[in-house]
Amino acid sequence: MNPDARLETIVPGWQAPARVKAISTLRQGGFSQGPYDAFNLAEHVGDDLKCVLRNRELLQQALNLPAEPVWLEQTHSTRVVVLGEDANRSADAAITRLVDTVAVVMTADCLPILLSNQAGTEVAAVHAGWRGLVDGVIQATLKKMQSPADELIAWIGPGISQQYFEVGDEVRNIFLAQVKDNQQYFSANRPGHWLCDLHGLATAILASHGVVEIDRDPGCSYRDESRFFSYRRSATCGRMASLIWIEPHMGAD
Repeated sequence: MNPDARLETIVPGWQAPARVKAISTLRQGGFSQGPYDAFNLAEHVGDDLKCVLRNRELLQQALNLPAEPVWLEQTHSTRVVVLGEDANRSADAAITRLVDTVAVVMTADCLPILLSNQAGTEVAAVHAGWRGLVDGVIQATLKKMQSPADELIAWIGPGISQQYFEVGDEVRNIFLAQVKDNQQYFSANRPGHWLCDLHGLATAILASHGVVEIDRDPGCSYRDESRFFSYRRSATCGRMASLIWIEPHMGAD
């Protein structure tokens, strides 16, 4: 196998400061085999650990990352860590104010949400599935950031689109109990089941808590099998990574 070092990635189309770098990976170009084919970056999904570590090494080299990403142990929680301060890596969001420290979340249908302040001095990466959105992982991240929400820029990366994300009455009812207007993000499918717009819900939460500038990637992890892993499409699969970091100012020591 000879993975192409020029990995295809998604660069967010947002207006973050030039010193803030952000990238989302796709599934092609790595060493993993079978259902993890090919650029799986997660250790916990059953893939050969040697392949995962080679993929992570390829990631760092091909993207010229300033350091090894700080990989989290994601559990669909609302725990947020500040890199450089919190040693525990069991979390679903990471904030950094340090130069050349790479925050990262992994997804395969859930939403990766990247945040940057307008000064380029504070960034965050958030893993948000429907449980995280209900429980408040976005709100927990905003609360722990030092920057006011109206000074933040958000990018919502590729995840499962509404067309393919079916949930039951119980999930819809939880969202509606929180905010009645959330009904607009659910479309009736079959009796007792609804198609859920995760991107819409995440956008509404960000906006309602003061974030004004919100961009999103149109990619659907379920529909585009050649580009994305999808847990809904195949429960045994790899994970993509969404990374964000702050570069030093030009001329800084």
